[in-house]
Amino acid sequence: MSTDHFHNHPVKHRLLRSMLVLGLLFVPGVAVADPPIKPFKDTLFSQNRVLESRDDGAFQVIDYQEQRDINARDEEPERRVKSPYVDTGVRKYQVNETLNLSGSRLDVMRVGPLQDAAFTVIFIHGRGGDRRLGANDYSFGGNFNRLKNLAVLNGGSYYAPSIKSFDPNGAADVAALIRHVFELSAGRPVILACASMGGFICQSVSRDKEAVRYLKGLVVMGGPPDPGFLTTPAAKLKIPVYFAHGSADKVYRAEDQIALFEKMRAKKYPATFRLFETGGHGTPVRMSDWREILNFMLTARG
Repeated sequence: MSTDHFHNHPVKHRLLRSMLVLGLLFVPGVAVADPPIKPFKDTLFSQNRVLESRDDGAFQVIDYQEQRDINARDEEPERRVKSPYVDTGVRKYQVNETLNLSGSRLDVMRVGPLQDAAFTVIFIHGRGGDRRLGANDYSFGGNFNRLKNLAVLNGGSYYAPSIKSFDPNGAADVAALIRHVFELSAGRPVILACASMGGFICQSVSRDKEAVRYLKGLVVMGGPPDPGFLTTPAAKLKIPVYFAHGSADKVYRAEDQIALFEKMRAKKYPATFRLFETGGHGTPVRMSDWREILNFMLTARG
């Protein structure tokens, strides 16, 4: 990728140094962690049974059972997970902020360092949500608490913004946030994760020639399919994509998302798909393995 867009940039020299350091992750013989993300409560979150696997593991059907994965996991089904699934000590690294980005004010929740994060995850909620959804330690089976802990444990940051609209204005706010955290972290990886209707934000960002320059990966959780994705600036840069979907999703059909994935794989595009058997619309947010997602994003090559 050309570095022309970094010309006279205030973080240019720090950025180039950080790119060299990150490059060590991919140099044979260099003693770095492989995969780079350290485990956190993997026995509870990373041992889902695989029912089917193909494309060298890129596509997997994951065993999901509501009785076990909601009712037996939660003290209060869909409201409060049992205590072994969470570690709330991470809250000491959590703040609410209102950022002024290109003249627009954006409320965010941040966990982890403000500057020089090893990586950054930005989670976009669906309709009716706000930053509190991505900050909730106990809902969705404790999966957001795990993401917080994985970020802090590995020197990363996690942002959950409140999206005011799922139109070009909302997408512009997210694009500005992506560049903002990219600059604060001296050019280290920025991963955008979009759930449900938030997927329209991912679609808009993938078409933003400027924003995709600062993006390392896209995560689409129960989101709308994007038949035109392979023509986007994001696709031209081969930005890795991780799909997670419930097979029984009644809002956005799994078959449509799988069709896109298969077109991507046919072009040797760096993509992963996790299909939760019998899972509904919200299942990917509860069941997706964030450590697997992060390791895929940080090691995938276009």
